[in-house]
Amino acid sequence: MGINSESEIAGNLQIGPTTDGMVRIYVEADGVELPFDFDPEEAEEIAEEIRAAAAGARTMSKGK
Repeated sequence: MGINSESEIAGNLQIGPTTDGMVRIYVEADGVELPFDFDPEEAEEIAEEIRAAAAGARTMSKGK
């Protein structure tokens, strides 16, 4: 399954700081729980990637 493949799986996404000073992205779907911990610098890089992807998605949707 690639990034552009649709899926019927529903999930829950939570993002927040941990007591250890990390940023946790927590994904839960179909009984699977995946906690991903990142240091603040890595989390900021991920945030930049999400912003860039959102800008790209906007550009693509304007062409339709």
